[in-house]
Amino acid sequence: MSSVVLDKVTKVYPGDYLAVDRLSLRAEDGEFLVLLGPSGCGKSTLLRMIAGLEDITQGDLWLDGQLANDLAPRDRDVAMVFQNGALYPHRTVRGNMAFPLEIAKSDPSLVRERVNELSRVLQIEETLDRRPGTLSGGQRQRVAMGRAIVRQPKLFLMDEPLSNLDAGMRTELRMEISALVRSLGVTTVYVTHDQVEALTLADRIAIMNRGVLQDVGTPAQIYNDPATAFVAAFLNSQQLNLAAATVRTPQNQYVMLDFGPHQLVLPWSDPRSYAISQHVGNQVLVGLRPDGLAAVPESYEGPSFYGRVRALEYHGHEWLAYLECGIPAAPVPEPPDPRANRNGRKSGPGGLGGLVRRLFSAQQEEFQDQEQVGQNAGSGIHRRSDLIVRLGSRPVWRTGDAAKVGVDLARLMVFTLDGSRIDPPRR
Repeated sequence: MSSVVLDKVTKVYPGDYLAVDRLSLRAEDGEFLVLLGPSGCGKSTLLRMIAGLEDITQGDLWLDGQLANDLAPRDRDVAMVFQNGALYPHRTVRGNMAFPLEIAKSDPSLVRERVNELSRVLQIEETLDRRPGTLSGGQRQRVAMGRAIVRQPKLFLMDEPLSNLDAGMRTELRMEISALVRSLGVTTVYVTHDQVEALTLADRIAIMNRGVLQDVGTPAQIYNDPATAFVAAFLNSQQLNLAAATVRTPQNQYVMLDFGPHQLVLPWSDPRSYAISQHVGNQVLVGLRPDGLAAVPESYEGPSFYGRVRALEYHGHEWLAYLECGIPAAPVPEPPDPRANRNGRKSGPGGLGGLVRRLFSAQQEEFQDQEQVGQNAGSGIHRRSDLIVRLGSRPVWRTGDAAKVGVDLARLMVFTLDGSRIDPPRR
């Protein structure tokens, strides 16, 4: 087994493009660590630096207590599985799996034994004499995993190995990867942009955006208590309900989140109230997942929103309702992009990333300059005043119905306008 320590690691590509910015992270011995984030956030670059396929511009990489910045890839005892499998097309499945051991000049009888045993575990023993071009996508990924595992390295690196497969095959291989890696006890760093993969596979999740580490913790910690609005929105199967509210403390009796047509009240006994009250008179962002709302009768007197059902969506196992309630949805704020302007240069080809960021910045300025966001439903990126509500397997409303939803205050998350968490995560 091997630990991985990244200490303020930075990667700058030619043209002064910043891919990873001063990132510090640790994967413990035997841990399954998932790097999660949108495309282009730097997670694959980070994986390639660990493997030695990319040079580190600044910072230190430690593998099993040894400084590894200048170690050649072959000296790191690392096995990597790529998105496309990257098999040798002229070799059979047996030849592909045996190749690492043949390079290491292992005993041929040991090679045969290990390949046969591993092929049974991966359920590909009937393909051993076939070439990669005759295999399905799932079979090719199993072979790629077998080739990585067969020499029993200290560290597995997996770069979106399931992204090219259909949903059913992803589910099947996801379970196999989890069981196999944990049975071997090998430290694993796994890159994905799929939230379900991250939540089901990881011991811990590290979320990246724009080359910066946003949050790190167990799946439950990250999901229930995200550090930023970006993390809360990204780690969500449905769109996060995110709206602006003004913090008030009427006669100092309680803390009120004033959305304009609706208000939510937190008593002073709520452990989050003091932190939120420090923003009295200012706007904050309030986030609530669709499963934090529930249909309630008109007589319900607890914290609630009311409105009219604009649309219903059937998702097979559940229905979603879109409730118009007069509260414009706020855009998800993203952290400042350290890539946007380094030494006066534009980031990315043609400066397209800079253009997108300038447009987003202009929308954010318009959003923040409003006296009350609820007075202007035409502002922001998402202009509908919808709340998304999970209804379970049977809808309780029809389109056009007046509706009331109860709010689970314990599930409520409060952020500053730049996306930083106000109510401290309970970790």
